[in-house]
Amino acid sequence: MNDPIGDMLTRIRNAQMRGKTNVSTPASKLRARVLDVMADEGYIRGYEQSSDRNGHPTLEIALKYYEGTPVIRELKRVSKPGRRVYMAIKDVPSVRQGLGVSIVSTSRGVMSDAAARNANVGGEVLCTVF
Repeated sequence: MNDPIGDMLTRIRNAQMRGKTNVSTPASKLRARVLDVMADEGYIRGYEQSSDRNGHPTLEIALKYYEGTPVIRELKRVSKPGRRVYMAIKDVPSVRQGLGVSIVSTSRGVMSDAAARNANVGGEVLCTVF
């Protein structure tokens, strides 16, 4: 797999289109940190680590719905393996005039765009969520 974050985002989008309450994805530290930011911002209920029947570690993501519609309306990958997108803190975009969130991988860890502005650090913009 070339793009594990893109794979996880696609699994979330597909599960929401089908109305699923949970979705499973292979576990990694970076995926867990991205899910931490999404949970802190209120886009997912949470996640927990488990293992599949072969013993491989997985992340079980609990999706969030409001009155039958998914809370996540738009989930886009910004920085891809073929084209990495790095931005200084003044250049990190606000998503939908601040209603959405950009998830940024910084030298101080993975955080939302607002947290990165407060910490005054830039980095790689992984994805945007609205």
